[in-house]
Amino acid sequence: MQPTIATILLVILGIVGLVIIFVVFSFFSVWLRAWLAGAYVGFSDLIAMRLRQVPYGPIVDSRITAKKAGIEIDINEIEAHFLAGGNVLPTIQALIAARKAGIELDWDRACAIDLATKGSEKSVVEAVRTSVDPKVIDCPAANSGRSTIDGVSKDGIQVKVRARVTVRTNLDRFVGGAKEDTIIARVGEGIVTTIGSAETYKVVLESPDSISKVVLARGLDVGTAFEILSIDIADVDVGENVGAQLQEAQAEANKNMAQAEAEIRRAAAVALEQEMIARVAEMKAKVVEAEAQVPLALAEAFRSGNLGVMDYYRMENIKSDTTMRDSISKSED
Repeated sequence: MQPTIATILLVILGIVGLVIIFVVFSFFSVWLRAWLAGAYVGFSDLIAMRLRQVPYGPIVDSRITAKKAGIEIDINEIEAHFLAGGNVLPTIQALIAARKAGIELDWDRACAIDLATKGSEKSVVEAVRTSVDPKVIDCPAANSGRSTIDGVSKDGIQVKVRARVTVRTNLDRFVGGAKEDTIIARVGEGIVTTIGSAETYKVVLESPDSISKVVLARGLDVGTAFEILSIDIADVDVGENVGAQLQEAQAEANKNMAQAEAEIRRAAAVALEQEMIARVAEMKAKVVEAEAQVPLALAEAFRSGNLGVMDYYRMENIKSDTTMRDSISKSED
């Protein structure tokens, strides 16, 4: 038996009805909750979010929270922030906290701050909270491995300083602004420079507030995400006498240089002495060589007839007489 057209239409209408009933039951509670809260969201928006695999429940709840706080945010803007990887509910909470505190913060900037802090230990809620309630930063930081900032005054005395910096978040500069590490580095540099410009360490000990005044006047918060409210010197202590240590090291270096120069002169003198000994030996060798030529000259004189036998004997007698005189004179001495 062939189904009639009416039967087919009834089946189609039944399927459509089931789909409608499923949609109504799936989104009705969320839709009703938004409608009763005055933050109406259409069924088409809910279906579209479901198709885009967006958790429509938390999105609608975030819109309801903003609406109850008197902030009107379109559901599409909230969904866009979620799709961008943002944290929707903390962003709404930060916006509400800023509004209650009288801080000017719009939805776009709150989203930008939330995305800028994504993956870090910060959050948009903390940024707003710090803007309302200033925080204190230790300088140097606790995780830096150092307990003090060390500087040396002009008289060579080391001064150890520990400071505490009170800052407040500047929401207008939070995105793209430098964070706490830059503040700590700039304050540390300012403290070292101020100590180094002091004539004596006593000036720093007598008025440690002069350090904070000089450092605070340099505008160290330029280009950062914070506004420095105050710089308080928590501790000041005297360290080592760096000037004396440098002078001692310089004296030791001068002594080593003098010893090295003396050793060079001693080595040169020893070399010259050895050279003189060698020259003396050379001259003695020449004398021996000259003396060796005398018998040869006598023999040549005998052969040529220039020297007779009697001449030779007289010469030997003279030599013997001279030798005898020398021996007598030496024995008398």
